[in-house]
Amino acid sequence: MSAAQGTPGGAAADGQSKAGGKAVGVSIAAAVGGFLFGFDSSVINGAVDALGDHFHLGDFLSGFVVSIALLACAVGAWYAGRLADSWGRRRVMVLGAAMFIISSVGSGLAFSVPDLLVWRVIGGLGIGIASVIAPAYISEVAPASGRGALGSLQQLAITIGQLVVLSSNKGLAGAAGGASQDLWFGLPAWRWMFLVGVIPAAVYGILALLIPESPRYLVLNGRMDEAAKVLERVSGERDGATKARQIKDTLRKEHKSSFADIRGSRLGLHPLVWVGILMAAFQQLVGINAIFYYSTTLWKSVGFSESSSFTTSVITAGINVVMTVVAMLFVDRVGRRVLLSIGSVGMFLALTLTSIAFSQQQGSGDDVTLPSPYGPLALVGANMFVVFFALSWGPIMWIMLAEMFPNRMRAMALAIGTTSNWLFNFVVTFSFEPMTRQVGLSWLYGAFAFFALASFVFVRTKVPETKNVELEDMTGETHQRVARS
Repeated sequence: MSAAQGTPGGAAADGQSKAGGKAVGVSIAAAVGGFLFGFDSSVINGAVDALGDHFHLGDFLSGFVVSIALLACAVGAWYAGRLADSWGRRRVMVLGAAMFIISSVGSGLAFSVPDLLVWRVIGGLGIGIASVIAPAYISEVAPASGRGALGSLQQLAITIGQLVVLSSNKGLAGAAGGASQDLWFGLPAWRWMFLVGVIPAAVYGILALLIPESPRYLVLNGRMDEAAKVLERVSGERDGATKARQIKDTLRKEHKSSFADIRGSRLGLHPLVWVGILMAAFQQLVGINAIFYYSTTLWKSVGFSESSSFTTSVITAGINVVMTVVAMLFVDRVGRRVLLSIGSVGMFLALTLTSIAFSQQQGSGDDVTLPSPYGPLALVGANMFVVFFALSWGPIMWIMLAEMFPNRMRAMALAIGTTSNWLFNFVVTFSFEPMTRQVGLSWLYGAFAFFALASFVFVRTKVPETKNVELEDMTGETHQRVARS
C-alpha cells in the first residue's frame, strides 16, 4: 500500500494538497478584483478618442476624464484597509463590486461630461478598494511557501482584465465599424465598452459572498474556532488552533494600526514604509500605463489604422498575461529582488530603444509618422518593455506591499503604498498626452528609461527579500537584511 493511500504521512500530504487547492481557489476568487482593476484601466483605451469626439473634449479634459478615476482609486485605496478591519474583507469586496457596477452603467449611459466624471469617480473608488483588499486577503490565506505565486494572481488578473477588455473593445468597434458608430439599441460602440463591465463586477460580488473570511479578521474579532477551520481547510495548517493563537498573540501585542505605527526618524515615516511608497511610485514612473491607457491612440498616431491599433494593443496585453504567468512560476524560487533587478535592467534597455525610435518621428500632434525601420523598432521596444515589466515590477510590487510590513503597520502601510501607486498613476496618465505634444515621445520614453535605471539602484540598496518568510515573522528590521540576502 502506498504512503498516499494508507500512512499518516500520506494522509497529511493529501490534506495539504486539498488545502493548497482551496487556497488557490479562494485566491482566484479574490483576484477577480484585480480583473476589474485591469478592465477599468484599459476600457478607456478604446473609448478615449470616441469620447473626445462625442463630448468635444480638448487635451486637458480628455486627460482628466481618463485620470480622474485614478484619484478616486487613491481615495478608495486609502480607506480600504480600515474598512476591511471594521467590516471584514468579504463585505468590502462586495462594496467594490457594487460600485463598479454602478460606474459601468453610468459611464455607458453618460449624457454629459460632469455626470461621466461622477461615474468614473465611483468606479475609481471601487477599484481602489479592490486593489488593496485582493492582495491583502490572498497574503492572509496563502501558505508562506506559495504566497508569492498566489499573490501574483492579483497582477495576472489585472493583465487578463486588460487583455479581455482590449479584445472586447476591438470586437465591439469592429462590429460597429468604429468606436463612434452605433451598435445595439442605438448606442455607439464606446458606450457598450463600458456597459460590458457589469458582467465581471457581478461575478466578483457573487464570488466574494462564497469565499471564507480572512483568518486574521476572524481572530481580530474573537472568532477563534472559525479562524482555525479556515487555516486548516484553506491555508494548509496542520494545527489551525495553534496558528490562530499565534496570530492572536501578534495582534494582542500590536494595537489597531495608526500613524503612530509607521513613524520613524526619516521625514516622519518608518524606513520600510518609504520603501513601499517608492516601490509603488517606481512601478508607475517607468510608464507602464502610458502603454495601456493610450496604446490605441499611440499606435494610430504613428501610422497604424484604428483596426491595426486595436490589434497591436491586444497583442501587447497578451504578452503581459504570458509573462505574468512566467513570473508566478519563478517568484517563490528565485526570490523577489532577483526578478525586480532583472526587470529594471530589461525595462531600461527596452525603453531606451523605444526612445531612440521616437527620436526619428516626423510631424507633430495628430500627424506623426515613423520612417522605416523606426516604426517596427518602436513596436519591438514597447513590447520588450511589457515583457520585463510583467516578469517583475507588475506582480512583485503588489506581493511586496501585501507581505513585507510587520503586522502592527501592515494595514496602514499597505494603504499608503497603494495610494502612492494610484497617485503616481494619475500623474503619469494625466500628463502623458499633453507632454507628448510639448516635449515629444522620445523625451518621455527617455524619462521612463531613467526611472527604470533608478529602480535598479533602489532594489539593490533598499528592497528586502521576503521569500518564504511567514507574515507573523516580518519585522521592521527586515530591510536591514538586504545587503546580506
